[in-house]
Amino acid sequence: MPRKPIKTKPKVEYLSILDETGRIDEALDPKLDADRSLYLYRLMVIARRMDERCINMQRQGRIGTYGPCRGQEAAHCAATLVMEPEDWIVHAFREPGSFYHRGWPLETVLKFWGGYEEGCQPPAGARDLPISVPIGSQIPHAMGIAWAMKLRGDNHAVLCYFGEGATSEGDFAEAMNFAGVYHLPVVFLCQNNQWAISIPRERQTASETIAQKAVAFGFDGLQLDGNDALAVYAGTKEAVDKAKAGGGPTLIEAVTYRLGVHTTADDPTKYRTGDEVEKWEKRDPIPRFEKYLVRRGVLTARLKDELEKDVLGEIAAAVERFEASRDVDPLDCFQYMYKELPAELVEQREEFRACLQREGIKPAH
Repeated sequence: MPRKPIKTKPKVEYLSILDETGRIDEALDPKLDADRSLYLYRLMVIARRMDERCINMQRQGRIGTYGPCRGQEAAHCAATLVMEPEDWIVHAFREPGSFYHRGWPLETVLKFWGGYEEGCQPPAGARDLPISVPIGSQIPHAMGIAWAMKLRGDNHAVLCYFGEGATSEGDFAEAMNFAGVYHLPVVFLCQNNQWAISIPRERQTASETIAQKAVAFGFDGLQLDGNDALAVYAGTKEAVDKAKAGGGPTLIEAVTYRLGVHTTADDPTKYRTGDEVEKWEKRDPIPRFEKYLVRRGVLTARLKDELEKDVLGEIAAAVERFEASRDVDPLDCFQYMYKELPAELVEQREEFRACLQREGIKPAH
């Protein structure tokens, strides 16, 4: 018998709406009204300014290691805007704009990066899981929530964020396979920022795209310009609407770039060139969306200045609340994991106690 190509039902498409000059493909315009467009812009600015403040605070020793999102604001802010309060969002850790939109106080995010357990607690009533740093571990959780929704007959959807490095984890493949087999209402959103710490995307997978991985699991993949807020919004909305209508899961690959460090413990100059970063700086999602809003007459210079002032004031107030709430005993980190502390942790606790005393800090116990 002759060889013949196998035709697959799932499809893989690419979507871009807004170019780098702020010009739009009118046929693909999701037609956000002025208020919603400005809110999305503000969300992206909050994420950027929060990023800058957190990096400064980490360098000053006021919080711990921090993972910035600079360059990826459109990829997570526009997607979260699609979700209704009854929908679930499963975050990774590089989505401050989504946390804010979903009602997380900014000081809660600061507590997380400051090492406080309270920073892991979503707001009361929010259908969000806690921040997840272990790579890919949150993806099966998103699938599980979607499975529960289907079993209950809930007409809602789940959005799950992760990076392209997570697609090399078994958690990713297991969750995708289960979601495909059971036709679950979940949208897997991969923020492909080109670098899994120091591993470039081309060494992460031999696939031409991340989006095409969906085909092997029996559902659609969508690659979109992750620095185009309108494309992210339109693509995510299409996938979420499909999920709620019983159309099953979608894998979205938002092609973006991590302009800064992986975390504040990282030095990207060791593994990537300045020319590469400069090329992506020109694709920065915030100036691109700003040009579009100015062209539409939605954003003026005066309004931009007022918005920036308002955002910086809100972040400053959150920092004050965070630092006013840090009256805790540093030794509490040893208190709640074991009924009886193992000998090696007792030794570490006493070593830490001695270190605190040398610094003039008196533990409560």
